[in-house]
Amino acid sequence: MYGSDLEEGFSLDGMMRYSHFVPRLYNYCLSLGFKSGQIIPSRAFCSDENQGFPIILLAKHFGSFPFNHGRVGGVVATDRHGPHAHHGQDMVIIHASHVGYDPEKGVFGQYCRLQTTDHKKTTTCGKIGGVIQPYLEDYRFAQKHILLGRMDDVKTITIDNQLLNDTRVEGLFPDLVRMISQNQGSPDLLRKLSSSKVFVLSEELASTMPSDTFQEGRLVEISKYLTADFFCFKKSFSGQIEDHDHVENNLFEAMPDIVTSSSPLLRAAQVNTQVEFDRAFRSMAQEKEYRHKKLLFISCLNIDISPKEGQLFPLTKCIPWAASMQDELGNSKVFEQEEIISELQKQSHENPHQIDLEKAIQCMIKAPEVKIDLHNIQ
Repeated sequence: MYGSDLEEGFSLDGMMRYSHFVPRLYNYCLSLGFKSGQIIPSRAFCSDENQGFPIILLAKHFGSFPFNHGRVGGVVATDRHGPHAHHGQDMVIIHASHVGYDPEKGVFGQYCRLQTTDHKKTTTCGKIGGVIQPYLEDYRFAQKHILLGRMDDVKTITIDNQLLNDTRVEGLFPDLVRMISQNQGSPDLLRKLSSSKVFVLSEELASTMPSDTFQEGRLVEISKYLTADFFCFKKSFSGQIEDHDHVENNLFEAMPDIVTSSSPLLRAAQVNTQVEFDRAFRSMAQEKEYRHKKLLFISCLNIDISPKEGQLFPLTKCIPWAASMQDELGNSKVFEQEEIISELQKQSHENPHQIDLEKAIQCMIKAPEVKIDLHNIQ
């Protein structure tokens, strides 16, 4: 499940606001035999502050502040399975990548930071945005430096020498065999210019464009017609799990689809959610500390809607992607997107067991002070 196959299976239907998602998730856990008061939730979220509201709701409905299973960018820290397992009897892990949404512009990938002096809108998720930015720049360079034209009756393609350099170890590589007409197994070269070369355009690529694209004496950028199936990226990675390159490694195979998407950050967050579920649920199945315990793992995409005037938190929405469940006997089941959304929608979004956070905080504030005896410390 890599490359373009990933995001094709991810539906944005079934979206629900977090204030409904969390109690439904709690009630679903009860329907599976989880015991109220024995459930220890864990969240595998990005460290971004706009993920705080979902965390508060998890604490409110599950009656316990969630364990931290997350790394920057929405990566599941698989080395924390054992510690999490020791903290309760019934285990729930909620994983999510996230993407911002600006309701004023109707675009994904930005979020209004209320704590900045000018309420600045920044890239969200910042980690994912930072990962895909160099690829977006390479793609935009290629869009501008691959030119289409006509010489007499011949449709031409002019390609910058940098893009033709196959000795590079990383970057964007056009699929020259499919883009350029071949003459006895070699690219059909028409002219060599100072910084580029002119070839005969392939019939395959020409067929994807309007005929009026090609005019004598005029060169136009390939622009949107450089689609994901006509190029790839190359780069080497350390191969270390959950290291600095982990998110980039998750996204790499799908990167042509990400950079050509109308909403690259949304597409990237979808892909990261899918890859992380596939990786993390297998690690949980192999974790001996989870044996003889109930465990529900669910991966989602969190959409952070920029807050309006007077709001402290985003109106976060959740799109469940997949879930896995195992019982005390080791029986397990994977729920695909339609299945887990259906199961959650059957549940009430009312939770009679939810705690009053303000009351609980006041209770601790008013509790008699506990003196810590330091006299016996040597």
